[in-house]
This record gives sequence, structure tokens and C-alpha cells, in this order.
Amino acid sequence: MKTLKIGVFGGTFNPIHLGHLIVADSARESLHLDKVVFVPCASPPHKSSRSLIDADRRLEMVKLAISGHPNFEVSDIEIQRGGKSYTADTLRALTLFYPTSQLYLLIGIDNLLELHSWKEPEEIFALSEVVAINRPGFDAANVRKDYLRRVTFLRSPNIDISSSEIRRKARMGKSIRYLVPSTVEAYILKHGAYRD
Repeated sequence: MKTLKIGVFGGTFNPIHLGHLIVADSARESLHLDKVVFVPCASPPHKSSRSLIDADRRLEMVKLAISGHPNFEVSDIEIQRGGKSYTADTLRALTLFYPTSQLYLLIGIDNLLELHSWKEPEEIFALSEVVAINRPGFDAANVRKDYLRRVTFLRSPNIDISSSEIRRKARMGKSIRYLVPSTVEAYILKHGAYRD
């Protein structure tokens, strides 16, 4: 049986935007991944959840954003688990779900700089190939030396789109066209997702 190569792409996706999709597709091509699984978190341990809309709406937007891409899937594993979403717990669960697969954890280099403060970083390395994707303003020279040899660095197009800027524009009734997929834009407008 062929070992599947599966990218694991977690985040708040508040909301998911074109930058996320471009990074995921670039990683899929560069690493020859069979699929990329998007994992919206329930509650992020390292971020304020003040501006976080409920998980079901974020999950729905991810589903809309990736529909039609044959190699993209979404998992609600962290939402079903509830509470703080820890990557080590998610990778353990996904290892059971995909027992014959190699997992590739896709994270921004900004997250790699903080990885030592995450729950069970050694377990993360044991369960997955950690792939750090370049982000504007962050430098691999600042990564912990013991992580450098254990991480695959991946150059991806620098798409400077921010979820917080999308939320701000949506709150003010400004256009978010060309920042998010049209299906996500329609969902945000229809449900007033960031207006309350």
C-alpha cells in the first residue's frame, strides 16, 4: 500500500483567505503531497479569541473556500474536541486516522520561532515532518539552532493578506473582493460574519 503524504494546515482561519490557499497549494506542489487537510482550531492557545467568530462559521467558510479542489480537505477534529487546540494532540489523532501516511505539518516561519513554547514540541517533531513556510518580516536566522536541522524550509509566494485586515474591512462594510474566495465573500456578506 502506498504511503500517502498528507499536509496538515491548521489555523484560526478567521476568515480563510486567498493567501492561505496559495500557500497550501504551493506546499502541495513543492512537497508532492497527496492532499492538504485544513484544520480550523476550536480555540487558539496563543492568540486572543476576542475577535474570533464561532468555530462552525469558520469551518463553513473553509469548506466553501476549498470546494472544487481535488487535493484539499477539511477536518473538524479540533472543533469536535473543543477547548484549546494543541497541535500535538491533533497530530496524534490524525496519525490514528491516517495510519499508513506521512504527515507534513505546514506552519509559517513566525510559528516556528514560537514552537518551543507550544505543548509537546518534541512530540510534534516525532509525529510529523515540520515544514516552515516563509512569511514577510520573519527570518530563518532567528530559528532555534536545534530546530534548523529538523525542519524543511519552503519558499512560497509572499501574499501579504491578513485576516485581521479582512475583518476590519468587513466590519466597516468595505470590499473584501480579491482577498477571499468569492464564495467566502458571499458568506461573510450574507451572514454579517464580522459586523457584530
